[in-house]
Amino acid sequence: MNSNKLSSLNALLALDAATCTVMGVALLAASNPIADVTLVPAGLLFWAGALLIPIAAFMAISARARPVPGWATALIVIGNVAWAVISVLLPVIGMIAPNPLGWVFVLGQAAVVAILAKLEFDALRQQFAAA
Repeated sequence: MNSNKLSSLNALLALDAATCTVMGVALLAASNPIADVTLVPAGLLFWAGALLIPIAAFMAISARARPVPGWATALIVIGNVAWAVISVLLPVIGMIAPNPLGWVFVLGQAAVVAILAKLEFDALRQQFAAA
């Protein structure tokens, strides 16, 4: 397998792990202030942050594998897609009622997660094509 493709997938997963860690810590540490500014419920923010920490650990472990197991990347992609879809659905179906800044926050993080999912999916397809 081409080591550039391999390192690309590893780098994407490491980036995803880093962004999950940063967001998780931020949500855990500042769920109340973020809720005050966005009108996204503090409890949802806190527990989302708590969920992100073990997810980030799994991504970081997967990023260190050479090659990354296909099942691990597929699980990460599925999780990212689910996260992005649920993030958009919560306000759309009225389960949360963010203010305009909250919409920017929710849609912005969903977009970043969706982009990472697409890039990781593409890297996974390349990994299988090269095998």
